[in-house]
Amino acid sequence: MNIFRDPRWGRGQETYGEDPFLTGTLAVAFIRGLQGDDPNYMLAMACAKHYAVHSGPEPERHRFDATPPERDLYETYLPQFEMAVREGHVGGVMGAYNALYGVPACADSFLLTDILRKRWGFDGYIVSDCGAIHNIWGAQEHHYVTTPEEAAADAVKAGCNLCCGGDYTALVRAVQKGLITEDEIDQALNHTLWTRFKLGLFDPPDKCPFSKIGIDQNDTPEHEALALKVAEESIVLLKNNGVLPLNRSKFKRIAVIGTNAVSASMLEGNYNGRAARPVTLLDGIKQIAGPGIEVTFAAGSPLALLKGGTNKPNRELIDEAVAAAMSADVVIYVGGISARFEGEEMRRANDFGGFAGGDRTRIELPSVQTDLIKALAALRKPVIFVNCSGSAMAMPWEVQHLPAILQAWYPGEQGGRAVAEVLFGDVNPSGHLPVTFYASTADLPDFTDYSMSNRTYRYFNGKPEFAFGHGLSYTTFKFQHGRLDAKKIPPDGAVKISFTVKNSGNRDGDEVAQVYFRHVHSDVPQPKLALCGFARVHLNRGETGRVMVEIPAARLRYWDTDQKQYVVEPGNYEFLVGTASDDLRLKLPMAVTTR
Repeated sequence: MNIFRDPRWGRGQETYGEDPFLTGTLAVAFIRGLQGDDPNYMLAMACAKHYAVHSGPEPERHRFDATPPERDLYETYLPQFEMAVREGHVGGVMGAYNALYGVPACADSFLLTDILRKRWGFDGYIVSDCGAIHNIWGAQEHHYVTTPEEAAADAVKAGCNLCCGGDYTALVRAVQKGLITEDEIDQALNHTLWTRFKLGLFDPPDKCPFSKIGIDQNDTPEHEALALKVAEESIVLLKNNGVLPLNRSKFKRIAVIGTNAVSASMLEGNYNGRAARPVTLLDGIKQIAGPGIEVTFAAGSPLALLKGGTNKPNRELIDEAVAAAMSADVVIYVGGISARFEGEEMRRANDFGGFAGGDRTRIELPSVQTDLIKALAALRKPVIFVNCSGSAMAMPWEVQHLPAILQAWYPGEQGGRAVAEVLFGDVNPSGHLPVTFYASTADLPDFTDYSMSNRTYRYFNGKPEFAFGHGLSYTTFKFQHGRLDAKKIPPDGAVKISFTVKNSGNRDGDEVAQVYFRHVHSDVPQPKLALCGFARVHLNRGETGRVMVEIPAARLRYWDTDQKQYVVEPGNYEFLVGTASDDLRLKLPMAVTTR
């Protein structure tokens, strides 16, 4: 649930993106799905992590001290966790490795007790990240205290009930030294035992409905169908000059180039299981293309070069890819990166240029791929770029010169089939970017700076390569007839925004209508705009649907540093409705009153 504030962070692929409201909304849905709706038992115990203010750099995480401005803490780094607690009723929260304002997160009573339990009313368990208790005292880590007994005692007293790792074995000695009492340990134990009761682990199996779930209900055809649906809806069409969808009667010979096309591990990203029947992109294209279409493959080049350049593609590899492209009617280049290069604390990626410890040092597409793409494009065949990555990629040459670009992410076990369905138009793309695609690494502030200044679509001052919320379709949508059910609302009120969306193109499709707000003439600095609502709508060609989104005034809040609380400032606001943060079709003014 951490905010993907900087595209260089290797674990950003695990997040829901750069926006707190979007992150919180998706997390609440995920929590409810995991924990189920039984009144007495939980299906599984969801745990929200990493609390809080954690998003790289990976090599520094065990000793890094995050010091964001106060308003950024409350307006960017905490809201999604508050939603998880208040709306999702999440069962567990995991403390982060890093420190916040000099105090390690897992020993921070401000985070764990004052905010989480007292302000938000959290009643579940709090667990450390694995090894984070050791970080509290380790000489090469935070070194906040000097002994394991002090670290364990401080963590428990701050509110960390459970240790991932063996560091709480020091609690026996901590009691003997008078650093903590048995009563304080019992209180921590109470929170951890509560979770086991809610899971039914102390009850007869016939009392808990979830104890009847067997292994035969894992990896079912229904699960496979859901994996396909998720992949289909998450793929983002970034650019298209009309070459997509592919015309089966026109393109009889297809060259698929790039090692990601045949990689099953790329589909899965990281923190993953191993799919039983993965469909690679090459396999998916072959399956969906159908009879009478020849599909050939060539690797072309590695995804990235070793720092010494010893894996630089030889002439034979390049010639093979060029020959395959030359004999084809259309070229599909499947590139990007993979979880071999970005992920949690990955030392093995250090050998490659542009990567360090699981993070990226530059966000541009590796030059070895651009060089290959240029050679393919020189053949004057249409080259479609399918980019696979868990994070935003800068690809200036490709954006300017290629006719179509598809963002596939790491699309899961059915990813190859989903990508092929989109390429051939069997599925109309409907995904939208949850992150900003910047044009260059030079657009980014210092990676270790946790201020939100000039970060994400809410504060970025430059021109993005592709904006937050961007996503094209094979049809077109018109937004019309916007209205509010009230022109003025009190700070504790709500407003209903309604508008029509018409599918004005020639294909059935889904659109994700996005609602942003802007405070006009605020007394304090505010984001340029901020997401406050969204809705997915399916429309057949020519069909019009009415969409309604309710916005509580509380979503317009900001943190008042003098009052030390959230406030909804009276004044004039604008709601902006459209298909992306840079493609806003409707503007609806509204005022918040003093009462």
